[in-house]
Amino acid sequence: MLIDRRRMLGTALGLGSAAITGPSSQAGAAPLTYEDATGIIRAPLRSAPRNRELVRFATLAANSHNTQPWTFTASANRIVIAPDFSRRCPAVDPDDHHLFVSLGCAAENLVLAASMLGLKANPVIEGDEIAIDLEVVASRATSPLAETITVRQSTRTAYDGRPVAAEALRVLESACREPGVSTIMLTDRARISNVADYVVRGNSAQMRDAAFMDELLHWLRFSEADAMATMDGLFSRCSGNPALPAWIARPLLGFFFTEKGEGKKYREQIESSAGIVVLAADASDKAHWIAVGRACQRFGLQATALGLKYAFINQPVEVAEMRSQFASFLDLGGRRPDIIMRFGTGPNLPNSLRRAPEQVMREMS
Repeated sequence: MLIDRRRMLGTALGLGSAAITGPSSQAGAAPLTYEDATGIIRAPLRSAPRNRELVRFATLAANSHNTQPWTFTASANRIVIAPDFSRRCPAVDPDDHHLFVSLGCAAENLVLAASMLGLKANPVIEGDEIAIDLEVVASRATSPLAETITVRQSTRTAYDGRPVAAEALRVLESACREPGVSTIMLTDRARISNVADYVVRGNSAQMRDAAFMDELLHWLRFSEADAMATMDGLFSRCSGNPALPAWIARPLLGFFFTEKGEGKKYREQIESSAGIVVLAADASDKAHWIAVGRACQRFGLQATALGLKYAFINQPVEVAEMRSQFASFLDLGGRRPDIIMRFGTGPNLPNSLRRAPEQVMREMS
């Protein structure tokens, strides 16, 4: 007898069988596909259950390696976002910089989603956590940014090289405005080529680091079955690569995933982009990293609202010995470059998965 994976995932996502199979489905329905799963996770925002829906939208935020390094504690009028250190990446992110940026991204999504439900969300950083008080307001509000939460993606492929209009660049830069965070926008082709040099050097350093490669391999998902088994990680098709069974892909990884090949790919992708944006905070601490995350998420949502694609190219941030060199290139003084993103016009790729809200949230005692 066939197992109906639609119903299994429906239970895991807390949606119920009707939301998964639809009213016309019969016993023995076709197995759930990867696209079905992403469609369920990225469904439009519903008004109830309210906190669960807010958490679902928060988890659609950008995050490093799609590790989803967060937990949510909910009460009637408050949701607290906290780090899940069991999902940290010590090789690529030894000081948890990316982890706290990811929390900021999730907080920004939650704030925007709350406005669509007639709530004002007031985030306050309390140590490692972000406490978000929810206040009912007179009317619901929406925005182009909120409306793109379900479709935003980091599109890790080549773009078409077309420039972005000056007005769109101003809108993108405005989306990044956050107290304590600076935005550096690069559209000059020579400067973009300089950034590509840093990225390629950083990529080479990382690929020569056994700990980095082991950590990356841990989060790679080579097939739909692998990705849907964990609902996290970096699925191959989300980067424009084919899906293969893990028993085939893992032994072959060293043949097609090479330093030279990856360097060439990154250079081509960066050169195909319309521009690069770098975010840098005034200080290097958790509160500022969270602020960078909020600005970063708004940039991604605004790019999506403008019909643009974007992707992270953070190697010069991640390789410690390169970070100060890259900061000097950008005239940042003693400030740390926090996030690097390229943007432009490009194709759609499959969306990544997320764990169900029930897997990341609990009620406040």
